[in-house]
Amino acid sequence: MGGDTTGADHDAGLQALLDERAIRRLLLDYCRGIDRCDAELVASVYHPDATDDHGAFKGLGVDFAAYATDRLRAGCEATVHFLGDSLIDFHGPDRAVVETYVSAQHRRRDDAGPFLEWFGGRYVDRVERRHGRWAIADRVCIREWDKVERIELAFPPGRFTEGRRDRGDPCYGDRG
Repeated sequence: MGGDTTGADHDAGLQALLDERAIRRLLLDYCRGIDRCDAELVASVYHPDATDDHGAFKGLGVDFAAYATDRLRAGCEATVHFLGDSLIDFHGPDRAVVETYVSAQHRRRDDAGPFLEWFGGRYVDRVERRHGRWAIADRVCIREWDKVERIELAFPPGRFTEGRRDRGDPCYGDRG
């Protein structure tokens, strides 16, 4: 009969869902770490020997964590990274290639006022489970498009709780 599965098939399917969830979580942790300028959190999504090709930076992922958060803290008033769909292709039980669409906005300011740098692209990651933990082993950041846009604030300062670029941001607190 169609639709019948064995216990082994069920277990394998459940494990694949758990693995996909763990991989997706590390991608989300990366974005939180980047946007909050939390180098420790960004570094945690990479294996110690992982590499990252992020355009101007090519090197170890753990070094990219400090490089990126220092630059974003110094040069941007705020950043927001949105992840789109992720296509996760497993290559055995402990390796996968993950293609994730990303849109990033960096709010900056110059003598003419505030502006946004927009970035549209993809992260292509090789992830591996080592010692029971999924993490990035290699990342390539691919640019599809970018633009600069001058902005006029839509809301006056103080109307909303402002995001913080440190562990004082509400996302780190106990909201439950």
